[in-house]
Amino acid sequence: MGRYVIRRLIQAIPVLIGATLLIYCIVFALPGDPIAGLFGDKRPDPAIAEVLREQYHLNDPLLLQYWYYISGVIFRGDFGVNFANVPVSQIMAGKFQVTLNLAVTALVMEAIIGVGLGLWAALRRGKAADTLILAATLLLISVPTLVTGFVLQLVLGVKLKQWTGADIFPVAGTTEGLRSYLVPGFVLAGVSIAYLTRLTRTSLAETLRSDYIRTATAKGLPRRRVVGRHALRNALIPLVTYLGADLGQLMGGAVITETIFNLQGIGNQLFTSVHLREQPVVVGVVTILVLVYILANMIVDLLYAVLDPRIRYE
Repeated sequence: MGRYVIRRLIQAIPVLIGATLLIYCIVFALPGDPIAGLFGDKRPDPAIAEVLREQYHLNDPLLLQYWYYISGVIFRGDFGVNFANVPVSQIMAGKFQVTLNLAVTALVMEAIIGVGLGLWAALRRGKAADTLILAATLLLISVPTLVTGFVLQLVLGVKLKQWTGADIFPVAGTTEGLRSYLVPGFVLAGVSIAYLTRLTRTSLAETLRSDYIRTATAKGLPRRRVVGRHALRNALIPLVTYLGADLGQLMGGAVITETIFNLQGIGNQLFTSVHLREQPVVVGVVTILVLVYILANMIVDLLYAVLDPRIRYE
């Protein structure tokens, strides 16, 4: 197992380099002069602008600029500075925690609601409950996140507060602690909940038709034990794979949700940095998201051996 972890960490290095190089090239190929953007509507002094370009290596070839960046990340954990000379790690410090809280809240909701509804639908396949759940998931998939967010803001943040006189579900900012992430967490996880519900239903329904499940039932084992210990455990492997991959997707896809609910996370920061052409910040945020995605997938691979004893990493 230890050798497998080391091997995966080594394999993650070219993935990190390839993903960040691609983003680096795309971001720095965008039209416009980032140094001119620092001065707003004023025209910068040519001498000062040239000094700044030299300071931030903007006159060097693109690959050399990238080497300065990625070598700092790998060997020193340094994500560089933006064009105002503020460390990118300092910019992301507090914002990363907000996005992580939002993504974890969404992931927990996704796991509980998605697996729960999928289990219920699989055990009642073809019945009214199954049809209702499938229709609800289709609705969640069809409605854009932007619409879901604004509707829940109106219903839970405005109407419910008028009816009850209490701010039960905060829909802006993070001043209420965990409660602040409940509504945006559901909005962020909405589509994933729908997909996970359908995946759970399909996976579990197929597992329940397996020969070993029929054998366990024929032996007289209680239905709850057959489903919980035998069927569900084997059906969890594709679900864990989906959840692990989705953590990175949730963090990367938080831009719209954070904007709607005024959450100052890295998604909001990414949107602002692209608008202001702060390339070092954009690349730094994307690098963090790539690292989270790689780590999540490695944890998923390790969980396979826990869920299925037949899997071994030699």
